[in-house]
Amino acid sequence: MSVNTFSPGPTPGTVKASDGSILTVPAGWVLLPPGDAGLTRRVKAAGEFWSVQEKKGRRTFSQGIWAPGETIERLRTELEAERATPAYAKKQAAAAERRDKQQVEYVEDFLESVLQFLAFHPAHADLANQLAQAITAHATPVGSGTVARTKRIPVEQRAEAAVIAWMRHQTTAYDSMKIPRVKGRRREVRRLLAQRSKELLKHYRSEPTTPANCPLQQAFSEKTEDPI
Repeated sequence: MSVNTFSPGPTPGTVKASDGSILTVPAGWVLLPPGDAGLTRRVKAAGEFWSVQEKKGRRTFSQGIWAPGETIERLRTELEAERATPAYAKKQAAAAERRDKQQVEYVEDFLESVLQFLAFHPAHADLANQLAQAITAHATPVGSGTVARTKRIPVEQRAEAAVIAWMRHQTTAYDSMKIPRVKGRRREVRRLLAQRSKELLKHYRSEPTTPANCPLQQAFSEKTEDPI
């Protein structure tokens, strides 16, 4: 944690430092909740602030920032006035159009990466397309939080991870498994299931025939049979 980043304190108006000490929020400060990135950036740039973050599992969530109430209100008023101008509306519209275009392009690139990873035998081209479409539709929406949305690894690796994750949930009993709460056990189960999925994909890449009782075929068959 940085010197101005804290965890939530035990009582309202307090924060906990990395060394465990409890600090009282300065008089006149208020908590600006997360949600308005533009206002948060301006408040941080305006002077002193305390950022509050809470860790849940392996993920860290922002709880907002403490800063002088007068500063927050002044900057909020300025920002609201700026956002009410035609120039700002035009800028936002252009940005939204640019994001939409980038999203369409990314979905196309991701779909192609999934198909390249699958690399099914020509006899299974229809299944490959069906599988790639299903995985892409699930993994690429903005805000989905899936591996497809991370920028930490190349899109080819995202595609592979997304395929394995989709198969884990759609073609195995993973979601209903009772996995002991033992460190490393869930990771081991996922590794074993991933190996099974890779073996199934390997068959579709090299053989023109469909495996008996194929879990992939069953997954799509169940979706087709689901009542609307």
